[in-house]
Amino acid sequence: MASPPTLPISSPQAISGGGQSDPPIATPAFRAFINRLSESIRNGLSQRRPWSELVDRSSLSRPESLTEAASRVRKNFTYFKVNYLTLLAAVLAFSLISNPVSLLVLLCLLASWIFLYLFRPSDSPLVILGRTFTDRETLGGLIVLTVVVVFLTSVGSVLISALMVGFAIVCAHGAFRVPDDLFLDEQEPANVGLLSFLGGAASSAAPVVAARV
Repeated sequence: MASPPTLPISSPQAISGGGQSDPPIATPAFRAFINRLSESIRNGLSQRRPWSELVDRSSLSRPESLTEAASRVRKNFTYFKVNYLTLLAAVLAFSLISNPVSLLVLLCLLASWIFLYLFRPSDSPLVILGRTFTDRETLGGLIVLTVVVVFLTSVGSVLISALMVGFAIVCAHGAFRVPDDLFLDEQEPANVGLLSFLGGAASSAAPVVAARV
């Protein structure tokens, strides 16, 4: 007696497209950059000083000379470095939020650098309107675009104004805050805090940029 014919069984992977999964949206280098950036910011914020020390009115007094004011600014910045950088970032963010057009333009510029050059796969050429652009052409176009956006639009004035206001607030507080009650650690590394992510970001993006140049 003949056995019944065997029916072909198709696996779910074959049905979904030959076992090939969809490519990830973000490249591994971009994911590593984001993870390192967020981790560095969290670590930096965890090292901030209590805000009650920053706004302690009993520790405010007028400096007697410019030399004393400069010394106070240096010591206070060493102690309140993360707090000052957070304050500066808050002023910058408030200025950009108050100017939504500048914020949108700046975000578009940042996205252009990230997705068109820094973390674009090297084996995937940039094609716009049927024309293929090399990495050098892409880099040159992004540099020109950055110069135009920063110096020929309102974005540059918003950033410069916000930074000047932030630095003025930091310097004024540092000059009037008496640092005698602060426990300063002169051996503290210079790259700890919120700016420590720059080293991680550079190490994540350096191999990609070096491969393109």
